[in-house]
Amino acid sequence: MTTAQDLLRDAGLRRTEARIRVLGLVRDLGHPLTHAELTAREELADLDAITLYRTLATLEDAGLVHRVLGVDGAWRTCAQPEGSGGCPGNHAHFQCTGCGRMRCLVNQPMPRVVPPQGATIQSRHFVAVGRCAACAALADAAPLDVAPLEVKDRP
Repeated sequence: MTTAQDLLRDAGLRRTEARIRVLGLVRDLGHPLTHAELTAREELADLDAITLYRTLATLEDAGLVHRVLGVDGAWRTCAQPEGSGGCPGNHAHFQCTGCGRMRCLVNQPMPRVVPPQGATIQSRHFVAVGRCAACAALADAAPLDVAPLEVKDRP
């Protein structure tokens, strides 16, 4: 597996400590993360929010990470799959409505989209929404936390 330092060098970027740590963490975790989730990570605790934001933007511009918009309105960043050729989110994603976690579905085909006459498509985003296996199991096992309906007699 190629190291974060190698990827930065191959992309023509300076190998700063912040870039190495952020790219390494995003690659190690292997699923899309929000800016808030990244700032909460112990490994990046000493990076201020602006440095993290700029680092993510630089990595995205270089094609080392991609962003995808979740159904909750939060952008998530994920490392490009190795050997992907730098697709800008050009694969499907799955987001759990229970825990909010998102996963890349790299081997899933994207829906075919035909642009209007003369237009070109630069990227595509597709997010399937549902419950992950863990949240589905919890939902099936948990008792309903709903008070029974009161039925009143009609006059």
